Amino acid sequence: MNSPVIKRPVTIAGDKTSVTLEDAFWRALRDIAVSRQMTSSDLVRWIDARREHGNLSSCLRLFVLDFYLNRSGRRISKPPSKKRSRNSRLQIPENQERLVAQRCR
Repeated sequence: MNSPVIKRPVTIAGDKTSVTLEDAFWRALRDIAVSRQMTSSDLVRWIDARREHGNLSSCLRLFVLDFYLNRSGRRISKPPSKKRSRNSRLQIPENQERLVAQRCR
């Protein structure tokens, strides 16, 4: 599978930056965002707001992987303790929020 690496600009907390991901991950993030009735930028900001450490690109890849594994009934991580959402406007299932918090530490 050939998926070129693409750098895209994003604004997080008012700061402009860029994120580099393979095209397949950008497409997956867009599809996940559409299924959540939000923009890709909103989804990236939502994921970024929940990561405590690590590289944003890696965190986005792990989010996509966890999303699709979770849909297939499989997991790569155990759920962490409950963490309250910082942005109630974005409707992300609780189990996905827990996976993001766990995988992006």
